[in-house]
Amino acid sequence: MFEFIRTHTRLLLGFMLLLIIPSFIFFGVQGYAGFGDAANADVAKVAGQGITRAELDNAVRRYADRVRQEQPTADPAQLDSPQVRREVLDSLVRDRTLLAAADKMQLYPSPSRMVRLFDSDPQFVGLRGPDGRLSRELLAAQGMSPELFDQRLRQEFASRQVINGVVESVQPPPAVVNAALDPLLQRRELQIQRFEPAAYRDRVQATEADIEAYYKANTAQFQAPERATIEYVVLDLDTIAKGINVTEADERRFYTENASRYTAPEERRASHILIKAEPDAAPAERNAARARAEALLAQVKATPAKFAELARQNSSDTGSAAAGGDLDFMRRGMTVKPFEEAMFSLKPGEISAVVESDFGFHIIQLTDVRGGQAKPFDTVRPEIAAELRRSQAQRRWAEAAEQFTNTVYEQSDSLQPVIDKLKLEAKTASVTRNPLPGVSGPLSSAKLHDEIFSNDVLRNKRNADAVETAANQLVSARVIEHSPARTLALTEVAELVRTAVLQRESTALALKQGQQRLAALSVNPAEALPETLIVSRAQPQGLQRRVLDAALGVDASKLPAATGVDLGPQGYALLRVLKVLPREPVPGGEEGLMRQYARTWAAAESAAYLDSLKQRFKAQVTASPAALAGPATPSR
Repeated sequence: MFEFIRTHTRLLLGFMLLLIIPSFIFFGVQGYAGFGDAANADVAKVAGQGITRAELDNAVRRYADRVRQEQPTADPAQLDSPQVRREVLDSLVRDRTLLAAADKMQLYPSPSRMVRLFDSDPQFVGLRGPDGRLSRELLAAQGMSPELFDQRLRQEFASRQVINGVVESVQPPPAVVNAALDPLLQRRELQIQRFEPAAYRDRVQATEADIEAYYKANTAQFQAPERATIEYVVLDLDTIAKGINVTEADERRFYTENASRYTAPEERRASHILIKAEPDAAPAERNAARARAEALLAQVKATPAKFAELARQNSSDTGSAAAGGDLDFMRRGMTVKPFEEAMFSLKPGEISAVVESDFGFHIIQLTDVRGGQAKPFDTVRPEIAAELRRSQAQRRWAEAAEQFTNTVYEQSDSLQPVIDKLKLEAKTASVTRNPLPGVSGPLSSAKLHDEIFSNDVLRNKRNADAVETAANQLVSARVIEHSPARTLALTEVAELVRTAVLQRESTALALKQGQQRLAALSVNPAEALPETLIVSRAQPQGLQRRVLDAALGVDASKLPAATGVDLGPQGYALLRVLKVLPREPVPGGEEGLMRQYARTWAAAESAAYLDSLKQRFKAQVTASPAALAGPATPSR
């Protein structure tokens, strides 16, 4: 086919012009330009501001990237499904609504409040320097500028303020909490008798007429699904890596060039006393701060054991002062240069001279050192070899993927050419139109199954086009044998039908016996049942949900009382509820449950409040479900 295209290039170009020029006349240039505008089209609006298709696409990609990091084998098709796209869009609408409300209510924090919020929130500990302030170096390591971090932080705190006003004000009345907890913790003493179908199996029979009648009435139960026996091949990085040889010289070179990776980084634990002085403070103010630091250093030198006490009393670093100045373990790059150089020049137990930085004047005591030792080459050699193979496989992936895709397409009457070319392993499997539950790996891909059962593959016996079933994984298959869906003959399923008939008859007999026993209890309510239990929602004693619901649903004002539960194929349960007992004791008291209920109440209030905000700020999804089905432009 490709040889034909090369030979008749001019003819094909002329044919394409005949197709393209009339379409320009019909649609116009603006019609084609409109396709590029799809990414800028609004899919939702909040407070008159649009959320564009491109913003949604980017948010979906970020979501997919997060999922792939946590679940590398996740099906790519499922990460961009209409359901996922709608959930991501709802999240964008929610965030925009909260920001609009925060702006309207003027809830954005002032710069001074931002500093207090940052200092008090434990989630930002990893971004603080030794003085407790935002570290530019640590922030840059996460790919953010201080301006971008400040903007995101302001938005997060403002949005949180909108909802916190509702959450923190929710105080459900004690009577309401008790009424909600009572069904969960209330205990009841009851008696139970079970009527199980298996106990009546010997009392029933299944005649040939019964079996034939059941089969004819329930043919849908005896269907063999459409099935195909396939041969398939998988190309992935591991497959490519198997054919790559790595020499010991390569391994040793990699070990030497990446020595830091195989060396536990040296970490040092220090305590410090900070006498704060702004870098732009007047010289007299900085001199006074230095003099105070020198005086404290003299006290520390005289009595080193009192370092922690002096830090608690004098340090301006509120983040560490309470811990006696302890900064925990740090490695290079986690603090400002003057502090780092002084800390890494000390020996354990030593105390530095006064160290000046942009934050003021520090007195540093080194308390511990760990790390810094390299792992032996022989210990990490298998790891290095695997990484070198995988790295080379990654570089060869694009070429191998193109060869795989072209070969299975161009030589579509067999998978052997691609097997020989790329040294792949042929595998066989039996598959249905939809992936079977519990199946993992390439055969769990719905996209691959769709390709296998396409007309071209199924009827024309061609190779399936290469399908991406995971990151850096391509699969092709061909059908060896196909079995259409069919109704199994009675002779094939006679024993299954017989078992079903016996189950039906024994279940009916168990139900009948149970209902007769319930009627007898209404005549003689004092008659006891075989088994006595004390149950609650928290302690169901193995009772099925329907049985427990029936036991706890009996009118407590009319005890003792009997009731029965039809359990279908599992028979019948007869209950006699005797009395209500005090609530189930909760280890540690009921305060935790009350708080949990309050949080649930608060979540419901927050959801209702958010709905009201969406109405107030006219938040709405403007795109149709079909328009949300996929990205505006294909991702690369």
